Amino acid sequence: MAQATQDTKFIRILGIVATVMAIAMYVSYIPQIIGNLNGNKSDYIQPLVAAINCTLWVMYGVKKKDWPIALANAPGVLFGLFACITALV
Repeated sequence: MAQATQDTKFIRILGIVATVMAIAMYVSYIPQIIGNLNGNKSDYIQPLVAAINCTLWVMYGVKKKDWPIALANAPGVLFGLFACITALV
């Protein structure tokens, strides 16, 4: 029984760390967005694909009520789209 408790605790911590890292990954678009707004345009494809991917994961997370998945990917929708749009405009 102690092993199951340790495994559950490990999975919970892993989920929290993975959620935080996913959010950090998408927040890291901020320098790219700033560069785009300052006239140093970057490619739009990668952030667009990330935004689409994140949209699908958010939909999955909401449908399955898997809130860490939805929460971890929600910033990717916003920041990915914003990075894509600022690269194009």
